[in-house]
Amino acid sequence: MNLKFVENIKPDVTTDIVYMMCPMHLLKLQEMIKEIEVGQTLEILTDYDGALEDIPAWCEKTGNEFIGIDEAEDFYKIYIKKLIP
Repeated sequence: MNLKFVENIKPDVTTDIVYMMCPMHLLKLQEMIKEIEVGQTLEILTDYDGALEDIPAWCEKTGNEFIGIDEAEDFYKIYIKKLIP
């Protein structure tokens, strides 16, 4: 899969799951996506490498938009736009 790297994305909501183990990245994503409005952007902070494949796949499966990834020094920032109510 081709990862899309982005910079300077302004999220509406950020959730920090750095140091949380699999499958917390997907469970937290499902929980947080329900709490934001359609059109809003969710930022997930994680250090779990598997999220780089799992989250874009989750977006494809659920119809939400995978915006991209910004790589910080110790973790990844993953951006998702909610498209489905």
